[in-house]
Amino acid sequence: MSRQETITPESAAAKVPAGTKPPDRIYLISYPKIVFMYPTLLAALAAGIWSAIRGDAGEAGAGGIVSLVFLAILGVNLVVLSFDFPRATSLTLFFVLVAVFLGLWLLSMQNPNLLPAIGAFFGNLRPLANATFYFILAGMLLVIFVVVYVTAHFDYWEVRPNELLHHHGVLSDLERFSAPNLRVDKEINDVFEYLLLRAGRLILHPSQERRAIVLENVFFINSKEDQLTRMLGAVQVQVREQGQA
Repeated sequence: MSRQETITPESAAAKVPAGTKPPDRIYLISYPKIVFMYPTLLAALAAGIWSAIRGDAGEAGAGGIVSLVFLAILGVNLVVLSFDFPRATSLTLFFVLVAVFLGLWLLSMQNPNLLPAIGAFFGNLRPLANATFYFILAGMLLVIFVVVYVTAHFDYWEVRPNELLHHHGVLSDLERFSAPNLRVDKEINDVFEYLLLRAGRLILHPSQERRAIVLENVFFINSKEDQLTRMLGAVQVQVREQGQA
């Protein structure tokens, strides 16, 4: 699923349907990778609520299964943050390995004599946590997400038909870049990140700037690409019409 697509004013103009109204401005926000931990937050909340209602079910009971499922979700989330999965084949292989591991774990817990060596190893792994643990972890993640959301909205980019604006700082400092021939590269390098938040990377190339502007983890990147295509295409059409006139 790893792919890269370049948006130029010329290619954008060819893709814009006739009569389509382009957006006046487009806001682009880059987020840190911690945002992809939201499945762990949801799992911690669910496990905490279950534990608070049902109470401690014991290491070998349902409480141990809930802890195991939570640890599996946490482990997958940490893998997502640590590695890139650029192709669907790597994603499939990862899920197969996780499924095999969890299957062996559950089998060894229910049937210790089925696979003696593996059963003895997994039999000693009895994770268990109470509702307080889950709620504290969920609270920590929630606070981090709120801080990330607030700080990200103090550092964002605004694309207009003829200029690129960088808003940053508490007092909203502003940098302006001339962008009549802005070129945009879209990259989707991680299948997990795209599945979780439709996220990807945008690389902006202002015509009069030597350095590229890289925005990581832009949410709903295909929607942003569509907006940029319509905006750049409309600008190109306007330039052509003025030149012909």
